[in-house]
Amino acid sequence: MNNWREQILKEFTPNVARLTLVADPDSLLTEEKLSLKLRERGFDVIEYTDPVEFRYVYESTYRSAWDCGKHTDLVVILKSQVTEIESMPYDLLQIGRKLSFSLGNLFPNMSYPIISKLDRSMLDKLFEAQQRTMPDRMGDNTTKDYVLRHVFGIAPELIPREVDLLRVLLHLHYGKYHIPSILAERLIQVLKENDSFKSWPLSEIVADDTAFYDFLQERWPVFLSRLSGPNQGREAPSGYNLKYSGPDYLPFDHQDIKVYIDNLFLEGQLTPVEMPEVDSHADSWIQTGIIIPNTDDEKQRTSRLFDLVEKELPETDSRYTDWIDFALKWAELSSLVYCSNNTEHEIRLREISNTINTLFAEWLTNHYSGLINLPPTKPALLHHIPRRLARDLDLDGKDSVALIVVDGLSLDQWVTIRHLMKTQDSNLIMREHATFAWIPTLTSVSRQAIFSGKLPQYFPSSINTTNNEEKLWTQFWENQGVSRFEVVYKRSLGDGDALKTIDSLIHRGRTKVIGLVVDKVDKIIHGIQLGSAGMHNQIIQWCQKRFLVELIRQLIDLKYDVWLTSDHGNIQCEGKGRPSEGVIAETRGERTRIYPTPELRSQVARTFPFAHEWQPVGLPADFYPLVLSGNDAFVKTGDVIVGHGGISLQEVIVPLVRFERRI
Repeated sequence: MNNWREQILKEFTPNVARLTLVADPDSLLTEEKLSLKLRERGFDVIEYTDPVEFRYVYESTYRSAWDCGKHTDLVVILKSQVTEIESMPYDLLQIGRKLSFSLGNLFPNMSYPIISKLDRSMLDKLFEAQQRTMPDRMGDNTTKDYVLRHVFGIAPELIPREVDLLRVLLHLHYGKYHIPSILAERLIQVLKENDSFKSWPLSEIVADDTAFYDFLQERWPVFLSRLSGPNQGREAPSGYNLKYSGPDYLPFDHQDIKVYIDNLFLEGQLTPVEMPEVDSHADSWIQTGIIIPNTDDEKQRTSRLFDLVEKELPETDSRYTDWIDFALKWAELSSLVYCSNNTEHEIRLREISNTINTLFAEWLTNHYSGLINLPPTKPALLHHIPRRLARDLDLDGKDSVALIVVDGLSLDQWVTIRHLMKTQDSNLIMREHATFAWIPTLTSVSRQAIFSGKLPQYFPSSINTTNNEEKLWTQFWENQGVSRFEVVYKRSLGDGDALKTIDSLIHRGRTKVIGLVVDKVDKIIHGIQLGSAGMHNQIIQWCQKRFLVELIRQLIDLKYDVWLTSDHGNIQCEGKGRPSEGVIAETRGERTRIYPTPELRSQVARTFPFAHEWQPVGLPADFYPLVLSGNDAFVKTGDVIVGHGGISLQEVIVPLVRFERRI
């Protein structure tokens, strides 16, 4: 077989059985590309978790269809071993055929505990290697070495020099190949056998990209100081206060290394430093890492970052992680442009944005529903976040967790905040990622998904309000075994004294889970008159009052595991006219309209051909969105606003950040 998915897909022929029950302990059927293939064949895939929620969807959507004589190809996944299928409801067992799939069947000669730790996107390389090499049965260490070599392209025995190690680590972290800890430990073990690496902080920088970039950042001035004087040695000059062990000098100028370093400065992973003694006419890759007096560094960096993002546009068959990686770079560029008030760059940004969002809308149409059932290990959708937090409390032994939801914060606005927070607290570690908001990107839809940990279809009665969030948040944690007296929720935050806010909310030693809504950015959105550039300017002014950084600092000091996300982003857009629809729309947003039937929606859509009739993926019955993708808005023609509700990259992909304090 060409790939591992074919072995599974051969069991799924349309119109054979209206119900299929699958034991899927390794989350294979919910892998992004396999999920897409199943949908293309007409199969609906739902996960059996909460029996009550499942019964609601099953009875209202599928049993009612069968009673009317309609056929469905429904796949119900139980993420447990095959023996657990028999515990499912009797009526399902009576009519459903039963299947099971596991990594052990796909990779019979490899150690299951090792390959089970791999992200499912890595299975393609592993299966290809298995087909090519036909390995004999392997133990744990042999499997680890096999996976390192064939999946991550790392052969530890072929890393003899420091420059080779640096190149491998850059390949891992810049390429976002998140190596499981069990493989990182094996790699570290083998590397430590080489005397050249005994001083390197391998335990910190091999698996942790944030620590690795910090390691590079503090060595960069040492490298530059060597350029400014021919007699400088390999030891760090006094005054650098290096926090990480290892060699003081790193070979940044090696031909295999400098291309990575150049991009890391462009993309904001590394920060330029002031080194007036370095020749201002140095090579361009060095110039990205130094602040040169009397030059417009930001303009040069912006131009180069434009070139970079234009070359790295994802494609219609890209993975969701490709879009997240691109969105992070796009956000860095957007923040630069909006904070510099360069009209020429703003025009260019809007032009590229239109191209991106046309492509993104097409990708969402085909791929978005495949994100729903992905494992919450790396939250792909907002409702995965509380499930990830609960897993950390259970498996990682965390004592308490705090989730801050900044209502309306876009990814580029987070970048602006992050730059400012670095100056406000240099010991704050920010582990940045991003995730997808719920569509339509309305607060009542997306923010409730965060606090409930559920698809919007499971809270239909409150889909148009946020008043049930505290109840949903408490219910979620009670289902995880946390007492309601240990759970706190508070909204309408953003001003005042952060310490007093915390003291008024929690009982020290008792409060285990905190959910907070900071709505300052959303208030700015609804009052802004100067577009996206004005948004960034007002967000900077708000952050300078230090509420957010002090809130995070206080929570960390109280030993909370602190996370930040947003329910949706926002985009500057221009009015294309308001639909004349009387009372047929239940929600009349600037970027989305909600209708009770698809017929009413289609009637309005004919007048606005640039709008998208969004399929109600994971949404309640009688909830049919008409959404906008580019920079159009349902407001008076020519009016410029900042809005949300649509399916642009800026609205859909939002920040997800975990905070720590550097010791």
